[in-house]
Amino acid sequence: MSDRSLRGQRALVTGASSGIGEAIARAFADAGASVLVNYRSGRDDAERIVREIREKGGRGVPVHADVSKPEGCRRLFDAVQQELGGIDIVVANAGIQRDAAFTDLTLEDWRQVIDVNLTGQFLCAQEAVRCFRRQGLDTARSRALGKIVFTSSVHQAIPWAGHSNYASAKGGLKLLMETMAQELASEKIRVNAIAPGAIKTAINREAWESEAGRKRLLELIPYGRIGEPEDVAKVAVWLASDDSDYVVGTTMFVDGGMTLYPAFREGG
Repeated sequence: MSDRSLRGQRALVTGASSGIGEAIARAFADAGASVLVNYRSGRDDAERIVREIREKGGRGVPVHADVSKPEGCRRLFDAVQQELGGIDIVVANAGIQRDAAFTDLTLEDWRQVIDVNLTGQFLCAQEAVRCFRRQGLDTARSRALGKIVFTSSVHQAIPWAGHSNYASAKGGLKLLMETMAQELASEKIRVNAIAPGAIKTAINREAWESEAGRKRLLELIPYGRIGEPEDVAKVAVWLASDDSDYVVGTTMFVDGGMTLYPAFREGG
């Protein structure tokens, strides 16, 4: 992917040391953006990703921060200013899972998932908006004052037994995104989300690695294949570019049709 549609722009991708975040960071760099690659625990992976971005002629900077904490988000945006001189695009992607049946789910695991998957997104988005406002509009870079893209999930719409904390966080993220978009659009700040379905990442390896697991998973995907991180990254590049300048408050589902309730395809 090298359409250069983000040439000259500065981007932050949280949770970018693996999976979907890694693919987005790489795609942004290929499209011409300078990319701050945030990680919480995957330092070696983040440094490898940045090294490979630089080897291809791009600009990347690894930055450690825990986005679930206000001081972590502030550190990220201090690094944005110091390393990139400002910010045009923020992809709030960091996320975790702590799965359990509803009555077995501990308060600690509930809080951890909400803290990272919802509160962390809120904190980073808040810092991003403040930064956009301080900078002002530069139409030589972008038609928008700033762009925020949340990584949500099909589970903002599809209930998920055994994952009540995760689904609650993603459902909350949907309305956070839409409320922000409604409130901020008049300032030329575009806020949108991507809702991936089944994507081949380490977080759900058990679901697709074995033949039996893969077969069960494909029954949920009308399009007949499991998604790749690059499928999501291509949409993220578009949402962050001026090509989508009139797209505001929208969730783009990248799911092979998972939200079409495939169990009903034979008439229910």
